[in-house]
Amino acid sequence: MGTSTVIQDKNTLKKKRKSETWKKLRKNKYLYLMIAPGLIYFLIYKYLPMYGLIISFQDYKPYQGIMGSEWVGFEHFQRLFTSPEFWMIFKNTLVLFALQLLIYFPVPIILSLMLNEVRHSLFKRGIQTIVYIPHFMSWVVIVSISYVMLTLDGGIINEILDSIGLSKINFLLNEDWFRPMYILQVIWREAGWGTIIFLAAITAVDPQLYEAARMDGAGRFRQMWHITLPAIRNVIIILLILKIGDVLELGFEHVYLLLNSSNRNVAEIFDTYVYVAGLQQGQFSYSTAVGFFKGGVGLVLVVFANWLAKKFNEEGIY
Repeated sequence: MGTSTVIQDKNTLKKKRKSETWKKLRKNKYLYLMIAPGLIYFLIYKYLPMYGLIISFQDYKPYQGIMGSEWVGFEHFQRLFTSPEFWMIFKNTLVLFALQLLIYFPVPIILSLMLNEVRHSLFKRGIQTIVYIPHFMSWVVIVSISYVMLTLDGGIINEILDSIGLSKINFLLNEDWFRPMYILQVIWREAGWGTIIFLAAITAVDPQLYEAARMDGAGRFRQMWHITLPAIRNVIIILLILKIGDVLELGFEHVYLLLNSSNRNVAEIFDTYVYVAGLQQGQFSYSTAVGFFKGGVGLVLVVFANWLAKKFNEEGIY
């Protein structure tokens, strides 16, 4: 009798939980509908393709398929780590990421703080529109504009240098100019768009804090330093953690458009290396192993950065 009562209670509890779940689903159905396209996108384009990572442990032949290809274990990973090009590519990728982290990442924060201080709404919107526009241009357009400005044959910058008596500089083929050119283009295209999240976070700051600070004699700079920045600190840390996860993911298109035989020693990164090995040379398994390595490094760094944030009593991404 006691056992049957326990079973009935468990069944009743399950039915109650199921009923409550369906009630929540019906209550928030429009919210779930809004989330659905994003979930479907990640499922189709991010999670399902992970099945293809299997070929990094195979000698994959397209005509044999994944199930018919020979297993080779960690052979492709060994080849990657023993390749003389690995350390060059690894170094180039880390240097470009460090430039993004140290130079580009603070720019949207500074720009959003400056925009927040603009009191004339029409002027503020105009500036926001101007800095947002480059984000909607493809890297082809951005690099093409840079090419027109920097080329030796009629480039605006070189013509100015020549007019003031200075020698022309071959920006596009000079290794020393690749990294400055790369980071300036990233700032030009992405800095304005990056301010959106920070400006949204700033709007959530309690206006009474600013009023109290003004009554205490704090100027705009002190208000910005002691109120605005601490208020958006959690947002900055979360975006920094996500940025660290992209340590080896700099984007293929931008670097590939700037890459040439003269600057390859400083411009070749994992993304362009995967393209050449996988699509141009047909080394599908090897290029997949390189991509697997990139993803693994990113995952480890995200977990580490999140743990570090928690260690300092900050909010992480989970």
